[in-house]
Parts: sequence; C-alpha cells; structure tokens
Amino acid sequence: MGNNEFSREEDINFWKNLVLIAVFFVVTPLVLGISLFSLFSLKSNNIAKQELNTPNLIVSPQSGIKVYASLPTKFPSISEDIGSGDARPQIIRQYLESYNSPLAPYADLIVQSADKYSLDFRLTTAIAQQESNLCKVIPASSYNCWGWGITGQGTLGFKSFDDAIEQVSKGIRDNYLNKGYVTVDDIMTKYTPLSSGSWALGVNEFMTEMQ
Repeated sequence: MGNNEFSREEDINFWKNLVLIAVFFVVTPLVLGISLFSLFSLKSNNIAKQELNTPNLIVSPQSGIKVYASLPTKFPSISEDIGSGDARPQIIRQYLESYNSPLAPYADLIVQSADKYSLDFRLTTAIAQQESNLCKVIPASSYNCWGWGITGQGTLGFKSFDDAIEQVSKGIRDNYLNKGYVTVDDIMTKYTPLSSGSWALGVNEFMTEMQ
C-alpha cells in the first residue's frame, strides 16, 4: 500500500510540473509581447509631443541648433580681380612707432615719395635712423631728420616733415642715384665721406630690420 501511495504522489508531481512548464511557455511570451508593445507606444507618444512642442527653427532659430535649408540653384561667382593691399606703409609705420618717432604719422608719405622717385621704400627711414635716431636728435624746428645739407654754417631746415620727406627723397634721386651712387656704400662716399664704413653698415642694418 505504501508503494501505491508513493507512485500516486509521483504522478501528481509530474502533472504539476507539466502544468507549470506549459503555463511558463504560454504566459512568458504574452508578458514580453505586452511589455514591448507598451514601450513602443510610449516612445511614439513622446516623439509626437516633442514635435508639437518644437518651434519652427527656420522662423526662430535657436542657439546651438543647426538650421537646414535647400541650397540655391545658382551660386555666386568670385571675381578674379582681387586687389592686394600695400603692406609697405604698415611696415614703415610699425618700425617708426616701435621707436616712438615723430615720423610715424608720415609712413604713407614716405612710401609714396619713394615710389615717386624710384627709391627703396626703406631707404629714407633707415638714413633718418642713422642720422638722428628717427628725428629725436635734430636742430630745433628744422624738421631735418636726415642730416641733409650740413655745412659749416649749420644744417638745412625744412618747413615741415612733409616738405623734408619730399626734398630728401628727390635729392637722393637727383644727386645720388642718377649720378651713379646706386648702393648704400656708394651713397656713403658722398653723403658722409669721412665715415669709416659704419654709416653704410648702420643704414643697411636698419633696412634689413624693415623687411
């Protein structure tokens, strides 16, 4: 009799386990399906709400948000005629300003006069550096920064810096370059014949600083 009861109990456990397994395989896919459906439904609702609350970015773009628009069918052309600025006045101006020279406001005129008389645009400034520390050591009210026209009676004076730049530039062309004094060393032999070579050395060095 004990054996019959044991066998009967085993049968009950077998069918119980079978029912549990069946329930598991039926209920689990159903629960997963419901969960996935709910997840996608919530995501769709959030996207729809976001679209409703988002302003028109083309009309009122916000900072940090890229606005995309259709590209034009025609693109503007770039002219081949590109003007280049002349850097020389700025080079002279920066050089003069670095030494606090009163000639700094005349940088444009210095370059214009050099072009007018076909001089190296750095030459008159370099000579002024050598002769007067860029107009810091000159006879009072002479405007002569170049030691121009020095005689036994004194140094030639000019009416203004404008006048001085014009006359010195013209004088270097007429009295030096046109007469064969075409290098700084050549100019030195006439400009300051007693120099041992330091004048030309200084002028050349100052010109190099303005490259």
